[in-house]
Amino acid sequence: MSPSPVVLRNLRLVDGTGAPPVPDAALVIDGPVIRWCGPAHQMPDDPALREAPGVDLAGRTLCPGFIDAHVHFALPGPLESPLAGAGEPVSYRTLKVIERLRTTLHNGVTTARDLMGLDAGFRRAVAERRIAGPRLLVAVTMLSQTAGHADFRLLGGIDALDAAVAFPGSPSGIVDTVDDIRTRVRALVAAGADCIKLAASGGVTSPHDQPEWLGLRPEMVRAAVEEANAYGGLPVAVHAIGEPGIAAAVHGGVRSVEHGYALTDELRAAMVERGQFLVPTLLETMATPDPATVPPAVHAKAERWHRIAQESVARSVEAGIRVVMGTDAGLIAPHGQNLKELGLLVRIGGMTPLQAVKAATADAAELCGVGDITGSLTAGKAADVVVCGRDPLADIDALATPSLIHAVIKEGRLAVDRVGVLAGAGLPGLDP
Repeated sequence: MSPSPVVLRNLRLVDGTGAPPVPDAALVIDGPVIRWCGPAHQMPDDPALREAPGVDLAGRTLCPGFIDAHVHFALPGPLESPLAGAGEPVSYRTLKVIERLRTTLHNGVTTARDLMGLDAGFRRAVAERRIAGPRLLVAVTMLSQTAGHADFRLLGGIDALDAAVAFPGSPSGIVDTVDDIRTRVRALVAAGADCIKLAASGGVTSPHDQPEWLGLRPEMVRAAVEEANAYGGLPVAVHAIGEPGIAAAVHGGVRSVEHGYALTDELRAAMVERGQFLVPTLLETMATPDPATVPPAVHAKAERWHRIAQESVARSVEAGIRVVMGTDAGLIAPHGQNLKELGLLVRIGGMTPLQAVKAATADAAELCGVGDITGSLTAGKAADVVVCGRDPLADIDALATPSLIHAVIKEGRLAVDRVGVLAGAGLPGLDP
């Protein structure tokens, strides 16, 4: 027998679409999906709903489960060196990933796009509820040319990226010709990738290049996009910091530019015209790497380019580019603090709180290709719900405080309930 619907009442609804909040609303969860939501006085006069378990949320705000479109669960964040994994058994690294997934989910992120590190096995384990975590989309690895942003081979012969981050069987990220990149994109499709991650510029953390240098050449970006389109229209996400790399990405037809720090007005206009997304990863720019854990050159690059990033994003928002929340969590930003990005999009990017919520819900879902499943509190979509202890439209930074994420529901299952607000709802638990 299927479980009875659960009616959440006396709540303030922020549905993720950008529509104004509904002050006296109700939401009906029926198994893994939302059956109905809207103004309480418009709820259908259905005997099944009248008799269903109900919970009074005492005016709390409900938002859709949030989506982080740029994370790295295989990286540890600021607590340890990103190279720490090189000295650990794969089993131990896997268990650390599991803890990061759980922490991220419990703090309000119900969908995450891992843009280098995790393989398709983690996605499957989460989908089958063998481990707790956000719904996962994986790129598996990142592609660049030799001496590009995916090339972490050290002079001593160790491939630091492969040793510390990659899981056994993941395809190599080094591609040096158009034929190479076509073959590697196909290999990633075979490995179960949900999207393709390229590096069209140098990076802050990579040892052999500079962010202003061109990474994958324009013809290679175009070839990757063509291959991804041929395999079901997989979206292509491109790390691009300096102007040459951003231009290669934009004109190559990619779905999203990741970082985009040196965007020009001309490139912004082109992105708007093409409907391309920007994932600015502001949270990653709020701290420079510890000089004790990274080479001096990396520290110097971070100080310069993080400043440029923060000066650029408001112009991109003003230009009308579709901006989506992504944090780069795992690199410098810690796991579980993803929703700090929303406050930065408001204070630095000039968004309204309602726009920032949409950037992390409906817009992020569209970018990631899951808009038909999640991203808004809409009938028929997954019951991915965050119960907020404070109104995020009045205090957007409250979302970054775990104690104010009162409860998280994923696909109709209770992931965490910090204050017991859903104790009487009868929702099944998410944990295996």
